[in-house]
Amino acid sequence: MTAQPIHPHDPEPRVPRNANGIAEALTGVRRVEFLRQFLASAPEGAEAVLRRWWCEAMLDTDPSGDRITAAALDGTLETTSVADLIARRREAGLPLE
Repeated sequence: MTAQPIHPHDPEPRVPRNANGIAEALTGVRRVEFLRQFLASAPEGAEAVLRRWWCEAMLDTDPSGDRITAAALDGTLETTSVADLIARRREAGLPLE
């Protein structure tokens, strides 16, 4: 018997993990702000800017985004504790940084 994910993931993320992919996924003021922060960052800070804005772009392009936002505002969004997330990542052999 094999376990299947509750929310299956595409083999490739909706937004490529690079500056071009992020910029293409964002629109308007958010794209401008991403590019401003990325271009202004020192080389050692560029990764943090990319990571933060990749998460924003993934949220912006999530097909379930409106449903999730509504559930959060209604107080019906399913939540989990950080301790549970850390335990799940450890069990899966994923990084904890």
